[in-house]
Amino acid sequence: MSEMLNLERELETFEPWQLTAFSAALTERMFPNFALFARLVNFGDPARMRLLLDGVWDSLAGTGARVNFEVQLDQVEANMPDLDEYDMYGALPALDAIVALNATINCLLEKDRSEAANVGQLSRESVATFIEVTESDDELSDEDLVRLINTHELMQAEDGFRDEVIERLQNQKQPSAAFVRELRELARNEGVSNIGISDEDD
Repeated sequence: MSEMLNLERELETFEPWQLTAFSAALTERMFPNFALFARLVNFGDPARMRLLLDGVWDSLAGTGARVNFEVQLDQVEANMPDLDEYDMYGALPALDAIVALNATINCLLEKDRSEAANVGQLSRESVATFIEVTESDDELSDEDLVRLINTHELMQAEDGFRDEVIERLQNQKQPSAAFVRELRELARNEGVSNIGISDEDD
């Protein structure tokens, strides 16, 4: 919870466009988790979700066609995998990515700081869960597990990425097409997600 409070504090001075850009950047970095899952199990409509995230970036940059995001929210919810139906780890980060996309669109529509903070928390929890699932064992104490997660290279990369996004946004008072393009490229991370996977079709 303190992590969430710290993040909300960091976002306090952000303008609405900065909150949306922060959310979009973290969602972009999570998106391959959904794209890979969707392709492997033939789930949902990853191309449509990709277009919606592209639409958020275009909206920030002031380019591209206008999208009625309110109408699209039902489509986003329809692409959230049901964890009762998909009993596999990959459904978790896929769900996180689509929940983040949903929150990003809500952030764009509602100008809500808590939505942006939720995306930040969601991305970090997604990394923590991945580390726990892939590298922990029953003999680890709770304290050791927390240490493992916080010192893991994926979590270090996650925190470093988030800090860089916040710093870039703090130094940018107005959105520009060039700035949004650079932030998007940083977030794309050459197609590698926050948990270190990529999808060749993404």
